[in-house]
Amino acid sequence: MAKLTLRAESSYLFSHHASSLSQPSLGRRRLLRFPPKHNLEFRVFCSIKEKESVKESKRVNGLPGDKVHRAGSGSASDSEGESGHESGSGELGLDLDWSPWKNIPQRYKLIGTTSLAFVICNMDKVNLSIAIIPMSHQYGWSSSVAGLVQSSFFWGYALSQLPGGWLAKIFGGRKVLEIGVVTWSLATALVPFVAGFTPGLILSRILVGIGEGVSPSAATDLIARTIPLEERSRAVAVVFGGLSVGSVAGLLLAPPLIQNLGWESVFFIFSLLGIGWYVGFQFLEGQASWVGSRSDVKKAQNSENTSSKELVDSLKDVPWKAFFQSEAVWAMIYAHFCGSWGHYTCLAWLPTYFSEELNLNLTEAAWVSILPPLASIFVTSIASQIADSLISSGVETTTVRKICQTIAFLSPAACMTLSSLDLGLPHWEVVGILTGGLALSSFALSGLYCTHQDISPEYASVLLGITNTIGAVPGIVGVALTGYLLDSTHSWSTSLFIPSIFFYLTGTIVWLTFASSKPQTFTKRDKPF
Repeated sequence: MAKLTLRAESSYLFSHHASSLSQPSLGRRRLLRFPPKHNLEFRVFCSIKEKESVKESKRVNGLPGDKVHRAGSGSASDSEGESGHESGSGELGLDLDWSPWKNIPQRYKLIGTTSLAFVICNMDKVNLSIAIIPMSHQYGWSSSVAGLVQSSFFWGYALSQLPGGWLAKIFGGRKVLEIGVVTWSLATALVPFVAGFTPGLILSRILVGIGEGVSPSAATDLIARTIPLEERSRAVAVVFGGLSVGSVAGLLLAPPLIQNLGWESVFFIFSLLGIGWYVGFQFLEGQASWVGSRSDVKKAQNSENTSSKELVDSLKDVPWKAFFQSEAVWAMIYAHFCGSWGHYTCLAWLPTYFSEELNLNLTEAAWVSILPPLASIFVTSIASQIADSLISSGVETTTVRKICQTIAFLSPAACMTLSSLDLGLPHWEVVGILTGGLALSSFALSGLYCTHQDISPEYASVLLGITNTIGAVPGIVGVALTGYLLDSTHSWSTSLFIPSIFFYLTGTIVWLTFASSKPQTFTKRDKPF
């Protein structure tokens, strides 16, 4: 970065073209007016990353109303207005905004608001698991119908993974995330109106799944394009950790809302949260410009002009064959499937396990179900700090990802093994063991979920779309199979724990053998951002 500081002893100063600066726009004569005895700093940013690293607190010591007059133009514009939108790489900018909010780097704002979207995402995912009880009583649904309604979410979730990853690559993760939030919010608000018509209710939940299904790929694209490697684990932890926060918030808020305002209230209120997020996100977009790569900025600006032919061509350009020829990609696919099997089956069946096997009443079972996602919030923050610290200290990225994912698999496997054995442990010790194991599985956010960005920032969203499509299968098959095995064997160990243990162990072996975080060239045009 080149910086030119001019000190004025009077109220006017003429600036001429400096031969050391290559910006052609500096060749015109300018008249700068500002209070005497003040410094005026021109910062020439050579890259977006360099611009982000400069502390925004070092700003021009001038008054908000200072004007910049261009010779011969006869017009004036507020310097505040000129600096309200940060210029892209290689442009000259004046920083005169004193707002504390503006002191936060733009990439941190994007990560924070994306995490908030994921909080709302899981609130809209778990609300039906609570509301399904009074809804079943009101409409006389059998367990089969209730199960069909709940599983319909995963139909849309699975179907939208690959399209979401492809669209995020074309239009940028930010735009796809916006559309996803609006889609699932409107579909959530639709539930009370169609609840009495089962096909309509199923369709509404499929739409919720579609909206939420594009969000992980959108967030992955955003992280890959804006976050450097040494900050990536924390960024992924903050964003995807919002899912755990959303589960806790949803499970805490839904029961009192249903009790006091009726089951319809959770769908209306949670929907309004999503719409409010969208409106706020547009305001954020209007205050500061996108901080992605130059190519991504261009895509965002020209997305409305993209023709259908260009979309088809871009789909053909995705190196699908190269993906499936990579051992690292197959390791991610299988690891995602294994992790999702344990996560989705436990999410669906642990409350019933706590109630029936541990003889907890419904209130106790509901509160106990909050413990695993609550503990995951704490573990996620610790895991991300450890991972980023190891990478910053020089440990190979692949080694760090393998360590984190191994912890994420072996910890719940060991805890489920202890819980399935008849050791005569008190019920609350069993709850504590399962809570600890499932919480440690959050190390996957610094393992598997970072690997997509590590091996290919260009195709990170598409790769997550591939692995998350397979990862959604346990939500459809695994949850139903657990219920079938439970009816057949009447054994929680056989139906819930043993299948999960099997996938955790085999997933560990495959991950340690084939996983890699080394950047891979799937096409000749691949290059890091």
